[in-house]
Amino acid sequence: MKTRFDAVIIGAGPAGSTAAILLARAGWSVALVEKQRFPRRKVCGECIAASNLPLLHALGIGKQFDISAGPELRQVALMQGRRTLTADLPAAHHPHPAWGRALGRESLDTLMLEQARAVGATVLQPWSVQALGKNADMHQCEIRAIGSDHTENLQAPVLIAAHGSWEHLRSGRAERRLARRPSDLFAFKANFRGARLAPGLLPILSFEGGYGGMVLADQGIVTLACCIREDRLEACRRQFPGLSAGETVEACLKHACLGVAQALSGAHRQGPWLATGPIDPGIRLRNDDTLFRIGNAAGEAHPIIGEGMSMAIQSAWLLCAQLLQPGPPSGSLHHASWQAGVRQRYAADWRRHFTARLRLAAGFAHLAMRPRLNSPFLGLLARWPALLTQLARHGGKTACAPSPATVAWLASGAAASPAHLTAAQPTHLDAD
Repeated sequence: MKTRFDAVIIGAGPAGSTAAILLARAGWSVALVEKQRFPRRKVCGECIAASNLPLLHALGIGKQFDISAGPELRQVALMQGRRTLTADLPAAHHPHPAWGRALGRESLDTLMLEQARAVGATVLQPWSVQALGKNADMHQCEIRAIGSDHTENLQAPVLIAAHGSWEHLRSGRAERRLARRPSDLFAFKANFRGARLAPGLLPILSFEGGYGGMVLADQGIVTLACCIREDRLEACRRQFPGLSAGETVEACLKHACLGVAQALSGAHRQGPWLATGPIDPGIRLRNDDTLFRIGNAAGEAHPIIGEGMSMAIQSAWLLCAQLLQPGPPSGSLHHASWQAGVRQRYAADWRRHFTARLRLAAGFAHLAMRPRLNSPFLGLLARWPALLTQLARHGGKTACAPSPATVAWLASGAAASPAHLTAAQPTHLDAD
């Protein structure tokens, strides 16, 4: 089994697979480590903003996405109590395609992972990361095959964290789980068939102690997802006794938002409710990092604006654009000062493109969770629905972080940089 690479990427979601595709195309040897078997469901929104669709085509999965995804998302709605306020979604800056669509993570993640494999990345799945370390200028990544005691030690000068929000990897999540608070937000998600949600409508749900959304994705499936405070969830469980946590959330949403009750009237849930959390929005880039972070490992916005997938995919493009620039003076990926410069430039790009989205999402989320206080805001929306359109525009629905020139350069294969050409040659070990 090959154990030495130019880069090891932890997590094969949209961020990790994007980075694997771009680096492998450029001639890097890449290991992509994923602990889950695909296809798999995930507590995550499924909307892909139009700003990302040129990126999917550049990655080589655009055609499959176009065939499989749900209808174009052309309108946004805010549902609270008995009210539903609707406005047009803004068209993307590029004309084709102008609107986003939704595709289940079961399908999208599998498409991206298979494309990474097809362009030469070594996919290790299902393997879990057991420990990380560093020996001189090489990262050490101990992994274990799920369902066995077999372990391997991967080595690479470049280590990229692309794991999800709830992984323990170097992020303090284990400690965070122990520090429970009534205000903690837990995420829930379920799929429904036969729902009566207008095609192309993207509702945002506002209710006491939480927020959520619905979307019509592929195969006629409507996804309902929300975040709810722990204290509010406990109150709902007292209101609707005898139900599971997910069923309680469903009953709460139908009671709190007439639009949800109407959309799910006669619908049938497909599979169980999924739940995870607590979510912990914020920026996770660190000055003392020796690895690179993309996707939720780099930073997470409140999911009310539906930009998690955008930030995941686009952050991977931003990082790869820096990694594939002309390399360090010594021509080695091990060069510490070169890696530090890449991290600094990437972090600056990340913050420039995404910090405003995090702030907008946080403000909107806290407003949505307090219906008693946001009536003036609803009054403004009732008079000027275009405010919802502007919120969507400022939330990142129309703009893409990597420039068209960067996308074209990376899509062409970004000829292997000098750093790669003289990187340490991989070694091979036989697996037991």
